[in-house]
Amino acid sequence: MLNPLDWMPTAHPQTLHKRAAIINKIREFFAQHNVLEVETPILGHATTTDPHIQSLSCVPMAGQPSLYLQTSPEYHMKRLLAAGMGSIFQICKAFRAEEQGSFHNPEFTLLEWYRIGFDHHNLMDEIEILLRRILACAKAQRYTYQEIFIKYLQLDPLVVTVNDLKSLAIDNQLNDPGLWDDKDAWLMFLFSHLLEPQLQNLTFVYNFPAGQASLARINTDDPRVVERFEVYFRGVELANGFHELTHATEQRQRFHHDCLLRKKLGYPDIAIDEKLLQALTHGLPDCAGVALGIDRLVMLSLDLKSIADVVAFPFLRA
Repeated sequence: MLNPLDWMPTAHPQTLHKRAAIINKIREFFAQHNVLEVETPILGHATTTDPHIQSLSCVPMAGQPSLYLQTSPEYHMKRLLAAGMGSIFQICKAFRAEEQGSFHNPEFTLLEWYRIGFDHHNLMDEIEILLRRILACAKAQRYTYQEIFIKYLQLDPLVVTVNDLKSLAIDNQLNDPGLWDDKDAWLMFLFSHLLEPQLQNLTFVYNFPAGQASLARINTDDPRVVERFEVYFRGVELANGFHELTHATEQRQRFHHDCLLRKKLGYPDIAIDEKLLQALTHGLPDCAGVALGIDRLVMLSLDLKSIADVVAFPFLRA
């Protein structure tokens, strides 16, 4: 039986006005920096193979292959980059099969942008300018992934063993998440539980372990790490960015590795996006890109506690 108030938005009308003003301010920022706004499909024939991200699919007609609601516009935007579009940004809906919570909704609004000729350090500089403009916060702190683990947990993530990580979880009374001997899964688990809450100031964490490369390029000075970064504020992850991998063969190898891991974990098979690999083969320009959660940004900017407070209709009222 429906609650008689289920028709109503969860966000106050004044909050939605403030949200619109923040999004306008973001668009003004990119206009000032000569970054072009683009649109790409929300529904696609391919999706991410990342075993840590689960996609939502639909079957348009009986007997037809599944289509996917996009988890981000990344693959389509990279095809635009390879076609010569130059620096671009997009504000769009994205979808992931995850539980609803204070910081999660299966449907969310994403800001994604790519800067030609930037590495991850250049892009972090630009992100900091934008975020300080929206959040009115102090200058960001920056740590490598290695530095942040050593600072707060007294462990070096580049040399630590799985047994060391399991012992750390036990010492902190964390339940065994069933990650077997996957070191990177353990690192991600401990990062989210023990490190994220420590990152209250605007913080950039960069140069992630190579096992968490995703679509970032390997660091030439230290092949143990990749040129990837994440951004945190008040213990909440806001953004994830890369100095983008441009090598098609290496990207195919990573996709195959993802598929094997998905099979091991019992997740649905995902076909590799051949159109993206064609674009990389054609030639992706040297660039850096980032995805930033608009709902979380608005929530933090307005000092609210849940994204349900800043979206009109979260999943349970959709």
